[in-house]
Amino acid sequence: MTPSTDRSAPWWSHGYVWLVIAGPAAVIVAGFVTLWLAVRTPDPVVDADYYRRGIEINKTLAREKSLLPALQGRNHAATPTADPQ
Repeated sequence: MTPSTDRSAPWWSHGYVWLVIAGPAAVIVAGFVTLWLAVRTPDPVVDADYYRRGIEINKTLAREKSLLPALQGRNHAATPTADPQ
């Protein structure tokens, strides 16, 4: 038998090599994009008076909750019934 002298193509000409390289490369690019976003837009600092503002929000919600029966009545009057009599 004679040894085969078949030359294979270089590694970069095979599609599967690029398929294997593409996954980690995409993760590295996504990591740099995430790092850039994190550095560019830092998280806002919590206000020093967050507790007082929370209480004000709760008072506003309590006032709006007192209007709830009126809103339910309005919605009921505007909604047609399924069985008209």
